[in-house]
Amino acid sequence: MIPFAFGDVTVTRVVEIPRSAYPTASMLPDSTPETIARHDAWLRPHFYDESTGDLGSRIQTWVVRMPGRTILIDTGVGNGKTRHESPLWNQRQGTWLDDLAAVGVRPEQVDTVVCTHLHVDHVGWNTRLEGGRWVPTFPQARYVIPGEEWEFWTWEAAEGREASGCIADSVTPIVEAGGAALVDARHEIAPGLRFEPTPGHTPGHVAVRLTTPAGEAVFSGDLMHRTVQVAEPQWSSRFCHDPVHARKTRQAFIESHADTATLILPAHFPKPGYIIRAPEGFRFRPA
Repeated sequence: MIPFAFGDVTVTRVVEIPRSAYPTASMLPDSTPETIARHDAWLRPHFYDESTGDLGSRIQTWVVRMPGRTILIDTGVGNGKTRHESPLWNQRQGTWLDDLAAVGVRPEQVDTVVCTHLHVDHVGWNTRLEGGRWVPTFPQARYVIPGEEWEFWTWEAAEGREASGCIADSVTPIVEAGGAALVDARHEIAPGLRFEPTPGHTPGHVAVRLTTPAGEAVFSGDLMHRTVQVAEPQWSSRFCHDPVHARKTRQAFIESHADTATLILPAHFPKPGYIIRAPEGFRFRPA
């Protein structure tokens, strides 16, 4: 992907896994093939993967570079971690660090890692295995985490309800190393870059808004998993902690960003783009 430029700020993505571990019918349990098929005219080809015969999905990281700053938003699944819920994730040995280097970023250059929430496919590269221990992948970075999200998931882990193990191997080591900043849901990460609360998918889920004189963008995390949700926002994912709240948050987000110049960069869409209104309802136009 050619970097998006907002004046002296650039946004690049690094794709870790170019497909989902879950087909759309499983990811969006309220969806139907018939309803999805009605959206084919605008979903294909940009948001459809012929290789899987399904709507496209990615696990990816957004790299934001501004003067003096290199910031990562979400860090994927990671390598060498036990993830029994998905063969694609379990004990993975991928090229993500090499791919990050290919866009000009070495781990020691990263000053900030942003977590939109603490699900397994958003925190994996927070840490890497070194000498039998999980240590921060980005030794100079401050890891910015919504405080409410940390509180919720540490409680879930303590009660045995966090089955993936990602809190233990990808988040707790950061906190114990003193590298985490546990902040509120409207925290300013850098000039022009701040959190916005978008709860529902998880209790402390946040989006990240970039505001510059040259334009605006929102990294929307898991507010939406498949592009069809722009047109069918009532469909929440199987992993939403509060599907009803997630639906309301998503609907409000779509309505408020439709027909604006705000670039939307979801965590899992094949391409970023713009929410537009059409006679038939809301649509997503690739950037």
